[in-house]
Amino acid sequence: MSSLDEAIDAIRKTRPRSVLVLTGAGVSADSGIPTFRGPGGLWRNFRPEDLATPEAFRRDPRLVWEWYEWRRGLIRDAKPNAAHEAIARLGDALVATQNVDGLHARAGSSNVIELHGNIVRVRCVREGNPRLHEEPFDDLPPRCTCGELLRPDVVWFGEALPDDAVARTVSMVAAADLLLVIGTSGIVHPAAGFATLHQGLSIEINPEASGVSAVCTYAVPLRAAEATPPIVDAILEAHR
Repeated sequence: MSSLDEAIDAIRKTRPRSVLVLTGAGVSADSGIPTFRGPGGLWRNFRPEDLATPEAFRRDPRLVWEWYEWRRGLIRDAKPNAAHEAIARLGDALVATQNVDGLHARAGSSNVIELHGNIVRVRCVREGNPRLHEEPFDDLPPRCTCGELLRPDVVWFGEALPDDAVARTVSMVAAADLLLVIGTSGIVHPAAGFATLHQGLSIEINPEASGVSAVCTYAVPLRAAEATPPIVDAILEAHR
């Protein structure tokens, strides 16, 4: 029996009612969005860790914005894949994502915590108020009407995640019957530690072993778009 079959069998036996879905970059890989640490993670020979920082933005805001405009273009053209669409069928589930691409909401998930923000929002470095800006900017780096720089409304390396987002996720980790960990590297904290707080059935979907594989009940070594739909089918079947 494969690990996917074992995970589905465990769902059928335990019949979980409350579900928390924790997702990382791997859930969007089949939508054509490169993962930070995958083969497409480099941009002009820069690592994301060299660009997604407050220090990089202070040093060269135009370079950082050129990278973000490239990423925003990829995301603008991308569509939710089978994994996003399957997760959206879990209407009562809480989805806590490390992704900034907004694809969970576009797929129809309504209860989404964006732990790292959203790339289509921007905020003024002085005023701090986030606002949507989906279309490309005419000039880089973009500026607020007050004259100060705009920055992507995302959490950069070295910055803290929003307290309320972390608190909601931690609370649900403790309360959920089932934790699905999909496409996350399991090495970026604090999100990497969420799985260790869960005491019930936990299933990881990731083609590569990750930092949370050892703490999950089952680790399914498949792509998110391949394994998530049958997992969701089993959950919905157990709810009937």
